[in-house]
Amino acid sequence: LVDEQGKHPAPFTLVTAADVSDGRWKFNPAVADSLDIDPAYGQRFLQHYTRQLRQGGKYDLTIWPYHAMLGGIGHALVSAVEEAIFFHGLARCSQPAFQIKGGHPFTENYSVLRPEVLEDPRGKPLAANNTALLSMLQQYDAVFVAGQAKSHCVAWTIEDLRSEIEAADPQLAQKVYLLEDCSSPVVIPGVIDYSDPAEAAFRRFADAGMHVVRSTDPLADLPGIDL
Repeated sequence: LVDEQGKHPAPFTLVTAADVSDGRWKFNPAVADSLDIDPAYGQRFLQHYTRQLRQGGKYDLTIWPYHAMLGGIGHALVSAVEEAIFFHGLARCSQPAFQIKGGHPFTENYSVLRPEVLEDPRGKPLAANNTALLSMLQQYDAVFVAGQAKSHCVAWTIEDLRSEIEAADPQLAQKVYLLEDCSSPVVIPGVIDYSDPAEAAFRRFADAGMHVVRSTDPLADLPGIDL
């Protein structure tokens, strides 16, 4: 995105549909060729996208600093976590199911279960829900959720899981355990703080029947766990 002077928005800028309509931010024509679109369609898509975010109850379009870039160290699993997954796979003869999200340049993918926007301005599909992963999760005896960030990727993943569970069988929510000490919200002191939305989301998930627990809680003490 650029403004009238061709300057890019600063990190953590929130771009609303009104910002786009008013001309505060517009599609950057310099990237049109790499996306194989023309600048006019890029502007039309930007307006559509920001409106869809608002209508879907999502966060406004956020300009994030570069992070978790595919192929870089920021995208890799923390080595201790990868080692634990590898050991578990060997010890339990269980194949880990790694999921890569965010592969479409025209939509964000906070949730691992679905992209932020599903259709383009013409009503054509952009990307699809991860129905295979959802089906897999619903078959497990227990699902433990951890990761970053509590206010965004984790929250929207759990919200999508909650909505699918509610439609299929609300009792399945009791198989979900949220590790509150293994996740944290986006907080940039003096810039942005998503602590309140994150806590509100976890309260909503608990009200739906999910369990908010800590990684230090003994498994035998967790509700619904029968060892």
